[in-house]
Amino acid sequence: MTDYDVLRVFCGPDGGYGNELGVVREGSVLPEPAGRQRLAAELGFSETVFVDDPERGVIDIYTPAARLPFAGHPCVGTAWLLDVPELVTPAGVVGTRLDGEFTWIEARAQWAPPRTLRQYASAAEVDALKVPPPGERSEMGVPPDEVWGRLYAWAWQDEAAGRVRARAFPGRGDGIDEDEATGAAALLLTDLLGRALNITQGRGSQLLTAPQPHGWIEIGGRVSLER
Repeated sequence: MTDYDVLRVFCGPDGGYGNELGVVREGSVLPEPAGRQRLAAELGFSETVFVDDPERGVIDIYTPAARLPFAGHPCVGTAWLLDVPELVTPAGVVGTRLDGEFTWIEARAQWAPPRTLRQYASAAEVDALKVPPPGERSEMGVPPDEVWGRLYAWAWQDEAAGRVRARAFPGRGDGIDEDEATGAAALLLTDLLGRALNITQGRGSQLLTAPQPHGWIEIGGRVSLER
């Protein structure tokens, strides 16, 4: 069996929650994309990272069904694990920094996969959403192809303070019905709103974001080693 670490990324203030991430530190043991894809599917995490050069931070990211040029929570988790100044992804070079309990990455919104950012009137409405069965119109009031098309549901908890409640339904058909924490979606929402955000996603994960000059956006969160 290929060795891998399991991290929790974007943990809550008490260290709980966060989105699980698999990291294969020795990517050379599975050099071919087909083998990496098979392992990512077997592990079943929302993303699995293969490290191809730990000193330069060269990484390769897979969901259970597809290879990704960039993803937020894999980059934050791997930045924490490798403690390097940058990560090299197919989308571009991701700046990284560790700041006390938070690990930060700097990326661009255009690197993130497209998502439907749907605003709701209250955090309670977001909390009440249920994952719709495929092929059925849900209580969300939108067709299933949109619901299952990478929906990121959000509402203000405190607009003045930039506090957001969010949930993400990736709709990839790979067994991940809801993402506990989604850095790429937070990147897109920050770009849309043009302001720093403090996002509570899933059951209690926390993501912090901040726009930077020249179209860059920082995303930060807590990371812990699970096993």
